[in-house]
Amino acid sequence: MTQNTYEEGRLLLINKPVDWTSFDVVKKLRYTINVKKIGHAGTLDPLATGLLIIGTGKFTKKLNELQGLDKTYEGIIEIGKTTPSYDLETAFDSEKDWSGVTNEMMETAREQLTGDIQQIPPAHSAIKVGGERAYKKARKNKAVKLEPRTLTIHDFQIDYSSLPEVKFKVSCSKGTYIRSLAHDFGQLIGVGGYLKKLVRTSVGEYELSDAVDLDEFIKQHNEGR
Repeated sequence: MTQNTYEEGRLLLINKPVDWTSFDVVKKLRYTINVKKIGHAGTLDPLATGLLIIGTGKFTKKLNELQGLDKTYEGIIEIGKTTPSYDLETAFDSEKDWSGVTNEMMETAREQLTGDIQQIPPAHSAIKVGGERAYKKARKNKAVKLEPRTLTIHDFQIDYSSLPEVKFKVSCSKGTYIRSLAHDFGQLIGVGGYLKKLVRTSVGEYELSDAVDLDEFIKQHNEGR
């Protein structure tokens, strides 16, 4: 693909690798394809993988619109343990016996977390509080107070055949924190829970199945494809 094509504008569907921030991917692609205007349409946490939409050139103007699209995710919630970040970014801070958790308890929690809900974002998030990113305050053990947000969980499916791991699929509106969903699920069943694995499978009509691994994209570009 020619340099002019990227400068004029392209949407790139990238399968974000684990342990990369969304900004890391943008930075790597900016260097690889040597384009000035580039950005992404919605952050994925470093430990998550899956669909990251990248816009270059004129297509960067479409990124805000794309951020507003519904998204789908698949992953694993492990019950009986919690972490401050609601995922594996931080160490476990509690552990409870989950053997008394019933299928009915989990179904009730799932139902309570479906539809229009109020959700408090994780303290370990990029939301600004008093001009500072919340996660920076949280890492310094400072108190972080975030206000609940109204959002929509269109569909929340769970598979609890492999406890303490609960596999899930979620379709949700913009602004949903799946880490908070995992945390809230654990609180509702009384033993806690954290997000063990997360993959974003779609953003609107854009599907992970159409995305390219970052390494493969770079290889193809360097080969002139």
